[in-house]
Amino acid sequence: MAGDLTSQVLNALSKADPLLSTEAFPDVSFADLKAVLDRLASRSMVEYKQLEREEAVLLPEGEQILQNGSHEARVWEALNKAMGALSVQEIKAAVGDDKVAGFGQGKAMKAKWIGKAEGGKFTALVDSITDTTRDQLRTIHETRTLSDAKVIADFKKRTLIKVQKVLSFKIQKGPKFALELVKEETDLTEEMLATGSWKTATFKPYNFNALGADQHAGALHPLMKVRHEFRNIFFEMGFEEMPTSRFVESGFWNFDTLFVPQQHPARDLQDTFYISDPKLADKPRAEDADDQKDYDTYFENVRQVHESGKYGSIGYRYPWAEEESLRLVLRTHTTAISTAMLHKLADKKGPDGKPPPARYFSIDRVFRNESVDATHLAEFHQVEGVIADYGLTLGGLMEFMTIFFKKMGIEDLRFKPAYNPYTEPSLEIFSFHKGLNKLVEIGNSGMFRPEMLEAMGLPGDLRVYGWGLSLERPTMIKYGISNIRELLGHKVDLNFIERNPAVRLEKN
Repeated sequence: MAGDLTSQVLNALSKADPLLSTEAFPDVSFADLKAVLDRLASRSMVEYKQLEREEAVLLPEGEQILQNGSHEARVWEALNKAMGALSVQEIKAAVGDDKVAGFGQGKAMKAKWIGKAEGGKFTALVDSITDTTRDQLRTIHETRTLSDAKVIADFKKRTLIKVQKVLSFKIQKGPKFALELVKEETDLTEEMLATGSWKTATFKPYNFNALGADQHAGALHPLMKVRHEFRNIFFEMGFEEMPTSRFVESGFWNFDTLFVPQQHPARDLQDTFYISDPKLADKPRAEDADDQKDYDTYFENVRQVHESGKYGSIGYRYPWAEEESLRLVLRTHTTAISTAMLHKLADKKGPDGKPPPARYFSIDRVFRNESVDATHLAEFHQVEGVIADYGLTLGGLMEFMTIFFKKMGIEDLRFKPAYNPYTEPSLEIFSFHKGLNKLVEIGNSGMFRPEMLEAMGLPGDLRVYGWGLSLERPTMIKYGISNIRELLGHKVDLNFIERNPAVRLEKN
């Protein structure tokens, strides 16, 4: 069939140059015709240009109006034939369709073809009408278009028509046009060399622009590409990656160790996902033989600092409940991991007998019971960093944040005082977004409170910086995504995943 179509194209082009495929080959599929044209164009026998246009096609209700008349015309016709007034039920019986009767009655009254009579009935007001709707649909049926865009939009809204794209070709003779397709050799054979036939043979040219077969290779998700950049920044700055494999935490590690009171709104069902089975965790304990930490003392320290105060703090002064502390939750932040790492750091001893300085980071999923919208999901990835050292100050935290975000290409930071239960002082971090032309929040930071650190057994002169931001927001900014549901979930376009390049955070 491809050979027959090739001959048809060449013969048709010999009689009319140029020609339109929709006129010359109306019944040939787009794919078959393009294959033949590509074959001929590669030999310079034809040249073609792909054309694209929109055409309107009648839907079933539009076809019905074309055959029987518009709804308003049918209602007028029923009243005109009745030679008198009809009630709503009588109109429905006359036209035989409730939708036609209801919609047509309103349109006919608006056109002043019919009016109300006594007793709530309707009567025809004119002797003749012009069914404009039917005439317009007839024009669309015959020409596949209509000059009035408002009418087209109205018909689409009423589902009388649909507008679809039509692809076609404008075909012209090429510099090597001929009525017969010359056989092209693909290989130089031993026989050709022996007989000398290679001298007169026509060889198929190499197509150096061919893309080749799709290898269906794997691809990193954009989030993973940006995550890779963040990890490189952390490693470059001397950080150690924390293990983040525990998605389920107890309220003790997720909230209490962070000095978050048990009445805090973040611990409500509206903000946190609680586990139903099992509901409670065991009390904190050693997980392996190498772990020699005194977890019972730590548990009691946390209880005391909440309930009555300790380490120079008066605490929250409320009856702390052990059962609430052991409730299992999907972790709401990776700071629960940071707390466990700092707790282990308290047992390490440097040359001076004190815990040595440390730098930790993590990038992993956390879960919040939030309403899903264009910028929020019930789970997201948190990027978190922690620095433990002696002599740290608030000014040092601001300077470090400036250096850290500059490595991501984000400069001109602004800091705003904030409140976090586990950091004091606390700072929200803002940067000017040129696209939005305003300051946007890009992270949160602060210095961990003594109530949190000293309960672990860390010395009172050890200071800890902590900060965090989401992975999704910088990814959406770098890839120009406005709706987070296009980045994660069932609406993600796999072509977007496969074809987007790697990102460099410091580059625009």
